[in-house]
Amino acid sequence: MDFNMKKLASDAGIFFTRAVQFTEEKFGQAEKTELDASFENLLARADSTKNWTEKILRQTEVLLQPNPSARVEEFLYEKLDRKVPSRVTNGELLAQYMAEAASELGPTTPYGKTLIKVSEAEKRLGAAERDFIHTASINFLTPLRNFLEGDWKTISKERRLLQNRRLDLDVCKARLKKAKAAEAKAALWNDEVDKSEQELRVAQTEFDRQAEVTRLLLEGISSTHVNHLRCLHEFVESQTTYYAQCYRHMLDLQKQLGRCPLGFPGTFVGTTEPASPPLSSTSPTTTAATMPMEPSVAGQAPPGEAALCLEEVAPPASGTRKARVLYDYEAADSSELALLADELITVYSLPGMDPDWLIGERGNKKGKVPVTYLELLS
Repeated sequence: MDFNMKKLASDAGIFFTRAVQFTEEKFGQAEKTELDASFENLLARADSTKNWTEKILRQTEVLLQPNPSARVEEFLYEKLDRKVPSRVTNGELLAQYMAEAASELGPTTPYGKTLIKVSEAEKRLGAAERDFIHTASINFLTPLRNFLEGDWKTISKERRLLQNRRLDLDVCKARLKKAKAAEAKAALWNDEVDKSEQELRVAQTEFDRQAEVTRLLLEGISSTHVNHLRCLHEFVESQTTYYAQCYRHMLDLQKQLGRCPLGFPGTFVGTTEPASPPLSSTSPTTTAATMPMEPSVAGQAPPGEAALCLEEVAPPASGTRKARVLYDYEAADSSELALLADELITVYSLPGMDPDWLIGERGNKKGKVPVTYLELLS
């Protein structure tokens, strides 16, 4: 009991002297042992590494899980060492809603069929997103988190210990200085000088030893950078794989939708609302902002019509209309008519034609033209 009380009193005394030394240093009333420039650079580099690792970690977590409530829930599960429950991705949830809508609105209708096709694509996108999140979490987030919760905590602990050793050293220096001043004033040998010098030697040894330990840990930050560089490459690879999968799924969906009517009857061409050009548009602003794409099936001649002899086609007695071209269109073959934006052409439909196409005439030239590039005029 007495031993514990003495130890507590000793610890309290050490804490008090350190606090006094630290306060006097802040007010410029006491001298402070300075670390060398290389050591200070190591400290600054370590602090920068810690701060930027935290920011990158947090923002990557936001990228992988934009929902803040879900992030908090996952954090609590991790702290409790419990398995995070499986969560439906937004793409998978959208796929579920589309499939249910198709079932209720009519899976055999053009709209219902298209809903099913899109829902299947969204489901594949959701699965790809789930794989990306899992891979990025293991290969990128976990190493960053391990550094902050492992290596950095060790470094912080040793730095605090070094700070205490430095304060003890400066307390001993101040004590020795006072003892020597008292000795000179009394003009006789003071035992306090010997004691202070001995304490200073011990404090200096402990400080030097702790400084070396801390320096070695700080120099290990270079290895941390190498490890994080490898993890960053793996993160980029997983993100590249994810976006490549998304591109393939959407390209496949685009082809599927191009092979069948999009649920609009042939009278759709009578709308006066400008239609958006398909992804395969040759508009420079469109192609510059999108990934290279295979030619859309919607831009190809429907089966059985490629052999249509346009010279033998005569416009119907009624049903021809004027149309304004919305976007430039480059003919894929001789059966199609090239278009220039804002020009006026005559268009009409033939029995059995794909409703997404019309016959267009300009002067003595005629050919098939896509409906989505036209605004029919009354």
